[in-house]
Amino acid sequence: MTKKSSIWRLISSILILPFTYSCSDTKELNKTYLNVLMPAPFEDSTRELIKQFNTINKDSIKVVVTRGPRETESVSDLAISSLLLEKSPYDALLIDVTWLPKYAEAGWLENLAPWFDKTQFDKLEKGAEQGNIYKGNLYRWPFVADIGLLYWRKDLMSKPPKTPLDLTNISKRLKVNKQIKYGYVWQGRQYEGLSCVFLEIAKGFGGDWISKEGVVALNNKNTISSIKWLKSLLKEGLSPKAVTNFSEPEALQVFKNGDAAFMRNWPYAWKELQKDTSKVKGKVGITTMVSLNNYQPSPTLGSWGFSIISSSPNKDKAAQLIKFLSSNSSQKYLFLNYGYTPTTKEVFEDKQLLAIKPILVKLRQALRNSKPRPMTPVYAQISDVLQRHLSSIITEEVDIESEMSEATKSTERILSSAGIRIE
Repeated sequence: MTKKSSIWRLISSILILPFTYSCSDTKELNKTYLNVLMPAPFEDSTRELIKQFNTINKDSIKVVVTRGPRETESVSDLAISSLLLEKSPYDALLIDVTWLPKYAEAGWLENLAPWFDKTQFDKLEKGAEQGNIYKGNLYRWPFVADIGLLYWRKDLMSKPPKTPLDLTNISKRLKVNKQIKYGYVWQGRQYEGLSCVFLEIAKGFGGDWISKEGVVALNNKNTISSIKWLKSLLKEGLSPKAVTNFSEPEALQVFKNGDAAFMRNWPYAWKELQKDTSKVKGKVGITTMVSLNNYQPSPTLGSWGFSIISSSPNKDKAAQLIKFLSSNSSQKYLFLNYGYTPTTKEVFEDKQLLAIKPILVKLRQALRNSKPRPMTPVYAQISDVLQRHLSSIITEEVDIESEMSEATKSTERILSSAGIRIE
């Protein structure tokens, strides 16, 4: 069965689900049904919260969550397929930060201003407020923050590296002393994770992907230097050759087994590393990504947030659900049970929470320094270009300057053809 036919079969089943449910009991006919699409991990983590919401609103609202695929790109494919219908089966979507411009430009999303005012927006932590506004309209409300972090072994060093040279030197020393198998593991497979790794390293070297002025900076000398550094990690054996096929789980497994001194990953990995099955339990610290001395570390922002579908007849109730799922109490539950990073200042400043989870201090610092990927409706296309050229560089013997010059030209053509400037 093709991917496209599988998606349409799933959509068809979704379309008839509320009807089937409502006919089972006449009392159900008076309820408003909200259909929400979430990636599989978030459907798992919000299951108890959804039950609470349905119990509280048992006489008026019934939330039905559609469990999407695990892969971000697959969830986006499913969402877009449904949105191309004359009337989407969904009332709300949990969307990745990079989807917003494309979805908003297509007219699929409702402006959330009637339900979320400036007072509420000002309660968001710096960093969490990014990636929610497009062309002056609020189309997305942050659910969980996600930022790239550098994990380091506290049992192998007294303090974490601050610069790329620090990371390289510590990795070499530990390998020479046979204290560790690898220095640094990261996401090198040709997928979105590679774009995230690239952006935070490029920023740390003073380079960029696309500047605020809309200039493609992939062949900038500082950007080139950052890519050469990534390549050197492989050449010198400080990162395993297999890293070119690593996504987040593979990098986590190597680090969790105690085979690496450093790992780049998202906040969710912290909870996994504290399990009894982890060989580095109690031996791990987190910090922001390395950068040259004269540049600020810039973790990649990778958050998820809720949007209301413009065709939904249940916008007020969808907003009610979003407020419940993003409330301070819900954030605390998700942080304590699933390791999801909060989004509001109040949660980060909660004294009881800080007492049992001091990692909040580091997470807040990283979130404050985070940078979003280019906000453009053609993000998927330009990211694909970047991934392909970066993959060629780290897997083959190619000229880095030539590869990035070609990536620059291709990116400029895509942006020019779309006629859309970077926000």
